[in-house]
Amino acid sequence: MQETSSQNLTMITCTAPVNIAVIKYWGKRHEELILPINSSLSVTLHQDQLKTTTTVACSRHFQEDRIWLNGKEEDINQPRIQSCLREIRRLARKRRSDEDLSNDISLAHRVHICSVNNFPTAAGLASSAAGYACLVYSLSRLFGVDGELSLVARQGSGSACRSMYGGFVQWKMGERQDGKDSLAEQVEPESHWPELRVLVLVVSAERKLVGSTSGMQTSVKTSKLLKHRADCVVPGRMEEMISAIQRRDFAAFGELTMKDSNQFHATCLDTYPPIFYLNDISQKVISLVHRYNQHYQDTRVTYTFDAGPNAVIYTLEDHVPEFIQVVRYFFPPETNGGEFVKGLPVGPASLSEDLKTAIGLEPVPKGISYIISTKVGPGPCVVEDPKLHLLNPEGLPKKST
Repeated sequence: MQETSSQNLTMITCTAPVNIAVIKYWGKRHEELILPINSSLSVTLHQDQLKTTTTVACSRHFQEDRIWLNGKEEDINQPRIQSCLREIRRLARKRRSDEDLSNDISLAHRVHICSVNNFPTAAGLASSAAGYACLVYSLSRLFGVDGELSLVARQGSGSACRSMYGGFVQWKMGERQDGKDSLAEQVEPESHWPELRVLVLVVSAERKLVGSTSGMQTSVKTSKLLKHRADCVVPGRMEEMISAIQRRDFAAFGELTMKDSNQFHATCLDTYPPIFYLNDISQKVISLVHRYNQHYQDTRVTYTFDAGPNAVIYTLEDHVPEFIQVVRYFFPPETNGGEFVKGLPVGPASLSEDLKTAIGLEPVPKGISYIISTKVGPGPCVVEDPKLHLLNPEGLPKKST
């Protein structure tokens, strides 16, 4: 934690990861508390490639709470932000009264919050999950709050509760009306399956037409398939998925992941009016994966799509170079464009004519903008270097943010 004498200001910076669900969360049983109609399970991606960074500062000189997201000041009174702020302050008050602690930070002091993503916001890349997880973790470190922080993060964005942990994480739907048992729990740490790799195929970085919150509300009201999924399909799938992860059984993991992604998007189509998150390129990626696996008579790669057109591919380390060459061949990038593969380095590979023929799709130039190569990663962490704070000594965003 950093003291800055000019404003008697306390400041802390943290980072938090993106998570990508392999058993999807879609639909709430309680809108305000953000309680889901089914449990879900996700993989936390490594922060070296995808993260939110948040700096929070507290000072008796601040006149009001303020927040800046990706360089722009936003409304701090947005209900979900307020829920997180209110709950962290409540927990801090409770801790101090329970333990009779003195703290140099008064709970009456206002906070300034500055947050940036190193990936496109609102393009189906789980930006709100990383954002709210980072907000809650940073505030908890500032105010000295411990305990079940996933309950707080959930009140900002449902899937944010899963970004409070690294590795493989389940969000238990819970049964209580007050939501106290609707929380995240680590299934296995990030070290459990070191060969697992993740490729994010960025089809579009544009903002989606139907946001997740409004999409879920319409699905809950109109889709009978959604109710069947929550009641009859997901409970069994959760058990199977946890078992597949614990056994490191990629074939079982891959098949469950693809089936669950497909069913999620089927519920979007079953919604009235229907919701289309996938586009033509997304559908071609699905075909490509199935034809690739069929060629090898083995589930070597698997896809999942959240509420957007970008594909998230899971595979094992040995298959990454060849599959990236497959993507490059069938979605030729711009020759004079930027870096096509970002993140973890990928070795060279050549494609056999047999494989190209077996896939047999018409190449779509520039269909994929770029690929983010990453792996399973840890949960939120504190940034120790004060030079990396996003706020200056006056508590305002530095020019570069």
